[in-house]
Amino acid sequence: MTVIAVFNQKGGVGKTTVTAHLAATLARNGIEPLVIDLDPQAHLTAMWRQKVTPGDSVLRFYQGLTPLADLARPLPGGVHFVPSGLELSKVDAQVIRHRDHIWRLKLGLEAEMLAGSGMPILIDCSPALGPLAFSALFAADLVLVPVAADYLALHGAQLLDRTLAGLNRFRGRVPRRYLINRYLPGQDTSEQVLAQLKQRYGDELLRTAIREEPELARAAYSGEDLFNFAPESGAANDFSYLLDELIEQGLLKV
Repeated sequence: MTVIAVFNQKGGVGKTTVTAHLAATLARNGIEPLVIDLDPQAHLTAMWRQKVTPGDSVLRFYQGLTPLADLARPLPGGVHFVPSGLELSKVDAQVIRHRDHIWRLKLGLEAEMLAGSGMPILIDCSPALGPLAFSALFAADLVLVPVAADYLALHGAQLLDRTLAGLNRFRGRVPRRYLINRYLPGQDTSEQVLAQLKQRYGDELLRTAIREEPELARAAYSGEDLFNFAPESGAANDFSYLLDELIEQGLLKV
C-alpha cells in the first residue's frame, strides 16, 4: 500500500506533525515520499516554510489545470511536496457544481501512475468533512488516525468511526490504524486513554505511541524535522518505530 491519508475530523490531534515527521522518517531511510497538503489551513506548507501562490498550489490540480506531478516541489532531505493555500477552500464550497472532486485525487494518482508506483504518498487531510477530506479517503490505501492522549480526542475518534463506516458502501472498508499521539508515559490520563483505545480498536491500534516532547514544537518552530533538530529525542525514536511497524504489518511497501 502506498497512499496514506492522515485524517481525523477533530482538530488539534497532531495530524500535520505526524505527516511531517513520518515523511522525514521515510526520507531519512532513503525512501522519497510524495506529500500532499490537502488542508486549506496549510499548516504543513507553513511548517515547511513554503511560499505559495494560487498558481502553484494543489488547487490547480482540482481545477483540472495542472497535474500533481508538475506541482510537486523537491524539499531538502528527499521529500517531494505539493503545497496548499487558503484558496483551496473553494473546492469544498463548489461541491454542488463539482461532485467529481471527491474522486479527482484517486483518478489523478492513477492516471499519473503515482499510485502503485512504489513511492509512498502521504496526505495531510483537512479536518472538515467535505470534498477534500472525502477525496483523500477515497484515494487512500490506509487511513492513519492520530488520536491525542486526552478524553476529547478519544470522543472525537468515536465520532470518526461513524464517518468512516459511512464510506464503506462507496468503496468497501479501507484499512485503518489508530495512532496515539501526544502521549505522556505514566501520566494518568494518557494511560487511561491508551487502555480505552486498546479495548475499542484492538489490533487496529498501533503499538507505537508518539510521546509529547517539547522538541516537537521547537522543531516545527525552527522549520526542521526532528532528525535534524533533536535526533536523540524520544519522539524521533517513536517515528522510527512507527515506520518499522507500518512496514512490518505490510501497510507500507517500500
